[in-house]
Amino acid sequence: MLNISPNSIQNSVDKSKFRSLFKVENQRSGKTLLRIMSVVFAIAGVIMFFPWTQNINARGKVTALKPEQRPQTIHSVIAGRIEKWFVQEGDLVEKGDTILFISEVKDEYFDPNLLNRTEEQLRAKEKAVKSYMEKVRSLENQIDAISQTRKLKLEQAENKLQQARLKVISDSIDFQASEINYEIAKEQFQRMEGLYEKGLKSLTNLESRELNMQKAHASMISVKNKLLTSKNEAINANVEINSIDAQYRDGLAKSESEKYTALSNMYDAEAVVTKLQNQYTNYSVRAGMYYITAPQDGYITKAIQSGIGETIKDGESIISIMPAKYDLAVEMYVKPIDLPLLEKGQDIRIQFDGWPAIVFSGWPNTSFGTYGGRVFAIDNFISESGEYRILVSPDPNDHPWPEALKIGAGTRNMVLLKDVPIWYELWRKINGFPPDYYKSESITSEKK
Repeated sequence: MLNISPNSIQNSVDKSKFRSLFKVENQRSGKTLLRIMSVVFAIAGVIMFFPWTQNINARGKVTALKPEQRPQTIHSVIAGRIEKWFVQEGDLVEKGDTILFISEVKDEYFDPNLLNRTEEQLRAKEKAVKSYMEKVRSLENQIDAISQTRKLKLEQAENKLQQARLKVISDSIDFQASEINYEIAKEQFQRMEGLYEKGLKSLTNLESRELNMQKAHASMISVKNKLLTSKNEAINANVEINSIDAQYRDGLAKSESEKYTALSNMYDAEAVVTKLQNQYTNYSVRAGMYYITAPQDGYITKAIQSGIGETIKDGESIISIMPAKYDLAVEMYVKPIDLPLLEKGQDIRIQFDGWPAIVFSGWPNTSFGTYGGRVFAIDNFISESGEYRILVSPDPNDHPWPEALKIGAGTRNMVLLKDVPIWYELWRKINGFPPDYYKSESITSEKK
């Protein structure tokens, strides 16, 4: 009973007849609860000192390790009109296989004989260049011939001038001799004239001496005339040299002018040839772009442009392709506060969407269904979402990733950090502290 009254009835009632009352008054639930709580707190206290692996959780997705192995779109380099498709979505194509054929839409390329006509223009200009080259060679030969003739003519004129100068010297000597003879004849005549006046010589002797004097004087005049003629010939020879030099210089200048004109025309023709060659090559390359081919082995995933007769612009996406061979990787994003804790080669545990897994974040060794990875690259700039991108490659020392894994699948990632007691990890999270910064011994040894 409640035992409110001071008059007790315990001794007056036989409790053995009341089974429920007997169990209630004789139970020990308080001691049992105390023992249970003590055991629980003891176990919790022991668990608090268990090791716990600090980690950073991040979402991600499966991608390809190399840029050329990731999904890509195929573009058309030129504008065109879709004429025929050779593939459909889901087909496996090899490098160089034709995907579709387009036709021309620009009027300057409509001519079906555009390449042939351009080639004919190119050949004609090449012949023009050859003609100018031959003309230049002919003019060079002409210049050489004129130069040689000028040299010979000048040598001939110089020889003639030398002869004239030698003749002037010879005539000058003769003139001096004739002057001496005239002076001698004149003195003899004067002496004879004196002797005649004295009566010592006859008139005949005087006349003879006078005649000799006149002959000497006439000879002197003749030689002087001859000397003047020789001087005129020397002057004429010198004038002839100047005339020959001027004449052939004029011919050389005219030939060189024609040569440079031909060279200028040849260079212009060569420039046109180069331009036509470039144009012909561009036309040839453009003709090969009508067939759009696969850049590498892969699967056709989606036709962005479809139909027949649809017009596409240059640089516009036509179809998307997934490379057939690729190395898998995981693309994950971490917060800026966690970025200093990451470095290349760090261990990552990955859970792929669609693959069952039992995950204990603090005890990665007891988890099931996770796969190993290592940090392959860390971006140095932040993404648009405000997080940093981390690229994770498979861990070669762990079991391989699933073969059925496809690019684009979602992942949950755990970056494994330092091992600490559980109580420390709880204390850290309650205070909002980041995980401890440290360098793994394996990463340090690999760097060494």
